[in-house]
Amino acid sequence: MSLFNLKNKSILITGSSRGIGKAIARHSALHGAKVIISSRKIDACNETASEINNEIGEEVAFPIACNISDQEQLQNLVTTTIDLLGGIDTLVCNAATNTHMGSMLDMTGEQFDKVMNNNIKSTQTLCNLCIPHMRDKNDGSIIIISSIAAIKGSSILGAYNISKAADVMIVKNIAAEFGHYNIRANSIAPGLIKTDFAKGLWENPDILKSVLTTTPMRRIGEADEIAGVAVMLASKAGSYINGETIVVDGGTTIA
Repeated sequence: MSLFNLKNKSILITGSSRGIGKAIARHSALHGAKVIISSRKIDACNETASEINNEIGEEVAFPIACNISDQEQLQNLVTTTIDLLGGIDTLVCNAATNTHMGSMLDMTGEQFDKVMNNNIKSTQTLCNLCIPHMRDKNDGSIIIISSIAAIKGSSILGAYNISKAADVMIVKNIAAEFGHYNIRANSIAPGLIKTDFAKGLWENPDILKSVLTTTPMRRIGEADEIAGVAVMLASKAGSYINGETIVVDGGTTIA
């Protein structure tokens, strides 16, 4: 049996109607998992779930709308997932917000609070909602999609960088506190990936040129390349990886 087999695994993925989250959901399903497709708009969730189900040939993807800034909706997301799938083996916190691109001096307090609330508080809340269930099973994997923004300063993504750095510490804290329950928590730190979320960066010729110049592979990444790491962390292949941040950036941060 493959180390990457996810048969009979239940995976909850936020922000999974498109981009990196969608790629993680699709590849998890292709490896045998049942997946929850979640984002703010139910129509988008339904569309992605249908795409995956049609590709697999059976119902393995289930849509649940959730605004991660709403605590009640987060609770409903977890409760409904457990009711539908019988449990949560892996939580993937992918949904995130960036309200401002530019100098920190020009960022309003409201914009800053929204980034911190959506990217840190909601992630910690969702982890806290899932951990008791995983603790009772004595098994579980938590994956937070961070960014190389967590380890690299930026003149235009200040608050987003701060929030992504917090993701790194959230997984370390979870790993330290709950590792003896066989709960693994890790983050993935992508470089520039060709998604709608990052379009403001890779569609900007100056930014793209700067990234490509400092990236040894001379290209930006694809969502599927992040999904592969997530599948590893959710499967037996990643069963002894805990509290780590795996950088997937084509070498940008080492150049």
